[in-house]
This record gives sequence, structure tokens and C-alpha cells, in this order.
Amino acid sequence: MTAQLRNWHKRVLQANVVAQTGIVVTGAIVRLTSSGLGCPTWPECVAGSITPTSTQTQSWHKYVEFGNRMLTTVLVIVALASIVTVRQYNKNRVQAGIPKRPVLTKLALANFGGIFAQAILGGITVLTGLNPLTVAAHFLVSIVLISVAVALLWRAKESTDTRTSAINPIVYRGIQTLTALALSVIILGTLVTGTGPHAGDSTEITRLPFDPQLISWIHADVVLLFMGLLVGLLVALYATGAPAVVKRSAKVTLAVALSQGLIGYVQYFTALPWVLVAFHVAGACLLWIAVGRLLLSAKSAQ
Repeated sequence: MTAQLRNWHKRVLQANVVAQTGIVVTGAIVRLTSSGLGCPTWPECVAGSITPTSTQTQSWHKYVEFGNRMLTTVLVIVALASIVTVRQYNKNRVQAGIPKRPVLTKLALANFGGIFAQAILGGITVLTGLNPLTVAAHFLVSIVLISVAVALLWRAKESTDTRTSAINPIVYRGIQTLTALALSVIILGTLVTGTGPHAGDSTEITRLPFDPQLISWIHADVVLLFMGLLVGLLVALYATGAPAVVKRSAKVTLAVALSQGLIGYVQYFTALPWVLVAFHVAGACLLWIAVGRLLLSAKSAQ
């Protein structure tokens, strides 16, 4: 009996990351196609029916919104599979005379429980008529769940729960600062969304009381600060002889950030076409994953 992470274990945990990211993108498509109130109530789609009905006035929007709701079922299945995977992995370790990995169990359970918290928040978002603050909160909870999924996959590949810094302490603090900046960029992005034209429904939806151009440029300024720090950290990693995995993670983060920045500027100067906005949301998730992997790579298992 082996205590190593098996290929099917990795596939399940990888699927968990993909599923958590995918539902964010499909949720964005719901908003961008004005289908956010395609199912105007919750947990039912319409009063008296869980599924869309032929009498609804929401046209095809009801199917888009209902389809996104049904993806939660996929998330639950994958999250349960992740719990089973961790349980089996820990069982194999015990049989091999190696201690369990409690951190993996905690992450898997947090991943599972977070889905239900997110579903409730999604219901609140619908019942508040797509208030931009609840929409933003809904997205940010998904960012947290992506973080948990990424951490679960990364930590499962390690041999122990004990970790120590693998790089220069000052550079590590720089990566922590970079992570905080990345989160700031994402939060500001939700504020840009809350002031923009893609409200989520064709009816009159409350928007945040910010000047769209001003909040967009504040968002862009923080992005530039993020990029500057990232380039500086990459140089520092090479200068201090950091492990190859950390340098590789930093380079991937830079590549994703450059692509995301390009999409952001193009969408801004082309009046926010919904397809580009959808790619920008996907890019935000990928950038957060890259930053998370960079932070995780900066410590090694002992």
C-alpha cells in the first residue's frame, strides 16, 4: 500500500479547481447576457416550480440562469469526491505507518461547506434584485473557494503538513504583499463591475454611485503597482537563488497578468463587449490561481 498521491487523486483535486473556476465564468455569462433574474426567485426558479416554466416571461434567460444553478450540483459532487479522495489518501498513509494529513481534511471540508454558503448568498443576490454589493460578495466568496481548492491540490502533493519558507524572508514578504495587491485588484474589479453597464438583467438595476471612468482608472493604477512589484520580485528571486518552482510560478504569474491586463485595456477602450468581459472574469480567476500557486510555492514541506 502506497502513501503517495495517486494519479486519480490528483485528477479529482484538479477537477475541483476547474469546477470552482468554471462556475465563476458561467455565473459571469449569466450576468453578461442579462439573465441574472431569469429565475426571479430562490430556491425555486419561479413561484411554485424549481424548474423554468413555459409561462415565464423571461424567455431564454430562464434557461441560462437555471443552468448555472444546476452547475452547483456538479460542484457538490466534485467536492464530495475530493473528501473521499483525501480520506482514501489518509487511509493509505496510516496503512503505510505514516501520520494522516489533517490539513487536507480541513481544506476538503471547507471546500464542501463553502459551496452551500455560496448557494445561499446566490439566493440573496437574486432576492435583492442583483444589488451590486451582493453580486460582488457572491464573486468574492467564489475567489475564496478557488483559493481553498488550489491550496488543497498543492498541499496534497506535499509529503507533510509542516512547511517552512523556501526563499529569502524579505522576498517572501514581498510575495505576501503581491497577494494582497492581487486581492485588492479583484475587489476593485467588482466595484468597476458594479458601476458598469452589465447589470445582470434588462430591467433597471441599482448601480454603485461611482464614476465609471474614475473607478476603472483606480483599478488600472493598482494593476500597474501589482505588475511593478511582480517584476521586481521575479528579479529578486533570481538574484537570491530561489528554487526553480518558485521562479517558474512567478513567470507564469507574470504571463497571466500581462494577458489579463491586455484584455482589460482592450475591453475598456471597446466599450465593454460582453465576450471580452467574460474573458476578463476568467482571466481574473486564472491570475488569482497563479498568485496562489506562487505564494504556496514559496514554502516547502519538511
